[in-house]
Amino acid sequence: MSLFSQIKGSIAFICYVVNTLFWALPILACGIIKLIPLKIIDKICSYLADACASAWIYGNVITEKCLHPVKFEVSGDTHFDRKQWYMVIANHQSWVDILVLQRTLNGKIPFLKFFLKQQLLYVPVLGLVWWALDFPFMRRFTTAQLKKNPSLRGKDIEITRKACEKFKTKPVSVMNFVEGTRFSTAKHNKQASPYQYLLKPKAGGMAFALSAMGEHINKLVNVTLYYPGKVPSFWEYLCGQTQVIKVDIRITDIPDTLRGDYINDRQFKIEFQEKLNQIWLAKDKNLQRFHQNSSIDTEINTSCDEHKIKSKQEV
Repeated sequence: MSLFSQIKGSIAFICYVVNTLFWALPILACGIIKLIPLKIIDKICSYLADACASAWIYGNVITEKCLHPVKFEVSGDTHFDRKQWYMVIANHQSWVDILVLQRTLNGKIPFLKFFLKQQLLYVPVLGLVWWALDFPFMRRFTTAQLKKNPSLRGKDIEITRKACEKFKTKPVSVMNFVEGTRFSTAKHNKQASPYQYLLKPKAGGMAFALSAMGEHINKLVNVTLYYPGKVPSFWEYLCGQTQVIKVDIRITDIPDTLRGDYINDRQFKIEFQEKLNQIWLAKDKNLQRFHQNSSIDTEINTSCDEHKIKSKQEV
């Protein structure tokens, strides 16, 4: 990576930090005011916080376009309704995924709400911002912890239920990386994943959210992310090492058959997992198509370059 790219990345990072600090203040103010136990105040502050967060994302996008422009190739369904509730799922490869999803969907659907690990609450500034924006913080317990304290079992489900109850008051987009972690070859091999480019999907969080939200969420936004060549790290993305990002969006209705008791209804649990596996199989085939097309493009470009070199030599 050249020195110029690293300087550009440093400038981009500083712009991100300044933009984040600027919008963090009004978002945190809304979060604090929401502590007043009045529904009307909570509702107004929630809308204001989401509006500030959307402006925050637009600020980041301006930085991206100016300092490290990337060609976004978006395919599939692009008609959205900001008055609609959405469940958004996507494959997960890098922290860059979050920036891509925000840039692609910001302003088109209600502000994305991510389910986050409890530890992220303690990230300076951002943790409090996520809290003010009503992002649900999930605490995962190990098998040993559950054996030692059985009362902890089901805590994450209760957190999901409470978060989704709050989401019923206004349109929202619930984001779920159903793989549960970022893709890597090591994780793929350890899982013995049946998919070529994906980890096995975890159905629990999505099933609980759909059940808790009832009929409020009736649209599924299935996003497939593909980075031709190499999946970038956050720093590589800031430094402009990514030229093209492909995003495929599929919107489908969520049938009532996907709402049920995932914990106690064994048959529903099996059917839900099978449905999610079908979605993941189609996503894997979509990624295979992206990879094949990328290989063809590379071969064509290589052939053209060789032809140009040969022509120059003949001259």
